[in-house]
Amino acid sequence: MDSVSVSRSAGTVPAPMTDPATPAGPSTVRVTGGQGDWRLTVNGAPYEVKGLTYGPPQAAADGYMRDLRSMGVNTIRTWGVDDTHTPTLLNRAAQQGIKVIVGHWLNQGADYVGDTAYKTNAKNEIVARVNALKGHQGVLMWDVGNEVLLTMQDHGLPASVVEERRVAYAKFVNELAQAIHAADPDHPVTSTDAWTGAWTYYKAHSPALDLLAVNAYGAIGGVRQAWIDGGHNRPYIITEAGPDGEWEVPDDVNGVASEPADLQKRAQYTASWNAVKAHPGVALGATEFHYGLENDFGGVWLNTFTGGWRRLGYHALKQAYTGRPSGNTPPEITGMTVGSQTAVPAGGRFTVEVTASDPDNDQIRYNLMYGGKHVNGNRGFDHVRFTQTGPGRFSVTAPEQMGVWKVYVYAFDGHGNVGIETKSFRAVPPPVGGTNMALGRPTTASSHQPTGDGGPFLPARATDGSFTTRWASDWSDAQWLQVDLGQVTPVNRVQLGWEGAYGKAYQIQTSANGSDWSTVHSTTTGDGGFDTIDVSASARYVRLNLTRRATAWGYSLWEFGVYRS
Repeated sequence: MDSVSVSRSAGTVPAPMTDPATPAGPSTVRVTGGQGDWRLTVNGAPYEVKGLTYGPPQAAADGYMRDLRSMGVNTIRTWGVDDTHTPTLLNRAAQQGIKVIVGHWLNQGADYVGDTAYKTNAKNEIVARVNALKGHQGVLMWDVGNEVLLTMQDHGLPASVVEERRVAYAKFVNELAQAIHAADPDHPVTSTDAWTGAWTYYKAHSPALDLLAVNAYGAIGGVRQAWIDGGHNRPYIITEAGPDGEWEVPDDVNGVASEPADLQKRAQYTASWNAVKAHPGVALGATEFHYGLENDFGGVWLNTFTGGWRRLGYHALKQAYTGRPSGNTPPEITGMTVGSQTAVPAGGRFTVEVTASDPDNDQIRYNLMYGGKHVNGNRGFDHVRFTQTGPGRFSVTAPEQMGVWKVYVYAFDGHGNVGIETKSFRAVPPPVGGTNMALGRPTTASSHQPTGDGGPFLPARATDGSFTTRWASDWSDAQWLQVDLGQVTPVNRVQLGWEGAYGKAYQIQTSANGSDWSTVHSTTTGDGGFDTIDVSASARYVRLNLTRRATAWGYSLWEFGVYRS
């Protein structure tokens, strides 16, 4: 570089960006027409719900409404009211011509038969919120409850009690609808469940509802027929829809739900909207799932805006709502393979490969993430150590913890779009060369936990050759575990297979007589998983001397292997 220069010239200052003023309220929304020929009207004009469920903070609505408007979205749905920020959400939405289905949360585990105090408080709170918000132009309708009738079966109650509570809940929904109508006659009231069978309860006990609502994913193709078979006399909206859910798909080779591919999800968004359009005069629109920012297990599976990146589903809905294809769309992943999918050595290297292309010939860059939901219950993601070895090909370091993981490949195009594909793989104990001299030998410890799920956690369980049983110590420092090999023998390698409660600082010690010990390995930076340690010693006794825990619990080992080559 020979030189760098900076210059500046005066020019015309562009006009500041401005948004339309907040429209004065309230709006007047009606369900009009008759059996099989209903429509929704807003201020007298026909209105079809073209929507998304809304996930970002309500206080941050100003950052997202323009994008939603650009998608052709005219409606968003929330599940609850934020007394401080929902007014802002309603105003920012109204500025962009967007209406809000305002949700009022009702507890899914409440006793709607006997808990009159809860019902009274909930009713008073909802009516107060309706009165506070009804004057905003952004309100489209009120939606009381979400999936309460379906989930009543999930609380371990007898069938007769479940039925009694379902009837009581439907009656309470009707009471709420009447109270809301009295407070606000200008906006309809609905109630959402995840099961068209709920409509039978509303038909019998909730006549004050203006329209029905249902969350339907893979089952959306059956909603129209369920409405017909149920002999219903009110229209409906779809309040959640999108790709097949985790509960609707078969298990994969590792026994976990087989997530639809990115291209399949795109097609399923289109199909769900087509199902709405196939029931004219009854299905009044949908808020598809989900305009959410979460970049986690559910955020990859069901979001259209994962991490703030536009997915294929985002563009499918934009085309459905506007009638026009997007100008630039995400990379498309048409295939993915994972090394030995059912047996990846924990902590070892394996290969991940995708076949990807970009419809706009944009350069693709990649990232990989791990999901441990099926291992540790964490729905968030972990970073991956990987090296790209070719186009869409990666050499990857496996997690050290056993179990079924998911690896996610992100393909970015540099224009705010991403394609994401995922596969599961099973991390298994890494192989160790030689003979395990500790297998089945007498094993003792400073302590063990006598009770717990899978207890007692005896020392011998660390040398039984099984990665389904474990030894666990008291919840204190320091502890030790030792094995008697029976005679003095060469020892070349020790493998520690840690459960989640691992040792941060420990030593491997050997002895010929069980009294005089030599330290052959020491660390203060243990990280759990599997530790395979090369040693050079001759010993009858091998001891794991544990001096500092990494967790609040004790120390816990699936296996303590001592190997001779």
